[in-house]
Amino acid sequence: MRLLVLGGTEFVGRAVVEAALGNGWEVTVLNRGRHEPPAGARSLHGDRTAPGGLAALAGGEWDAVVDTWAAAPRAVREAARLLRDRVRTYAYVSSCSVYTWAPPAGYAEDAAVVKGAEAGADATDYARDKRGGELAALESFGPDRALLVRCGLILGPYENVGRLPWWLGRIARGGPVLAPGPRDLPLSYVDVRDLAAWVLGAVERELSGPYNLASPPGHATMGSLLEACVRATGADAELRWTAPEAVLGAGVRPWTELPVWVPPASDLHDALHSADVSRAVAAGLRCRPVADTVAGTWEWLRTVGGSVPPRAGRPPVGLDPAVERKVLGL
Repeated sequence: MRLLVLGGTEFVGRAVVEAALGNGWEVTVLNRGRHEPPAGARSLHGDRTAPGGLAALAGGEWDAVVDTWAAAPRAVREAARLLRDRVRTYAYVSSCSVYTWAPPAGYAEDAAVVKGAEAGADATDYARDKRGGELAALESFGPDRALLVRCGLILGPYENVGRLPWWLGRIARGGPVLAPGPRDLPLSYVDVRDLAAWVLGAVERELSGPYNLASPPGHATMGSLLEACVRATGADAELRWTAPEAVLGAGVRPWTELPVWVPPASDLHDALHSADVSRAVAAGLRCRPVADTVAGTWEWLRTVGGSVPPRAGRPPVGLDPAVERKVLGL
């Protein structure tokens, strides 16, 4: 298989490249040259936001392209138009954020999507940008050759958003840790390596259309995630489980100040941790245990000095230590 990855040096793109190389595929990456792609990939340079930024792709044919773009949809449109006669499948890594807020618990791929998205638009907001990217892929490749991978929460090695890395770093420091309850709160996410494996299998089988991609709801819990962090780090940390009412009452923001966690029985929990992923599971999605995701992320973090490299344009995540101590009454 000949694979083209637009990006290919960070998080999802890097995981896809590594998995494809591991499969023995011929891999080409187009990136801006800020980071080196995995060894073994052919590297082309180009800036999709600049005039002529796709010139390096003027020649060549591939079986599939994987595109993780998350800004102005017009960049997806330009790439798709350029490649539509030289690539069989366009796999666009999208997001469950494309669904109209707030999607009901158990929403499937036929749920309503956001309005106002356009394939040729400049950047607006994340939901419309991702939906615009989907429309751009469909515009050039049609429903039979465009694969729309609507991911939920993505965790695992190379995670430069900083959600699981923040928890690992906090727990590694030890001491009493604010653990937002309930302990058995169901979580749904996808390990980036499982995402990559599924995408490669999907393009090999020439799948198309939208797929919600995350673990089945309840694959992990808040308890199993944080307890795995304690085991992986070997830290002398004490998880102090705190009722969601107390967390919210202290003004702590879910998802951002306490990454991954959102209150039970809320619109946020329905949207982030309860999507119907049966279509992806039927198409081969396999999700590794939460302990493997945590251990793999911790192993990677130690290779980069213990803290996640910042991702441009992303706000920081995590709870101020002073706020944590106040909530815990320390």
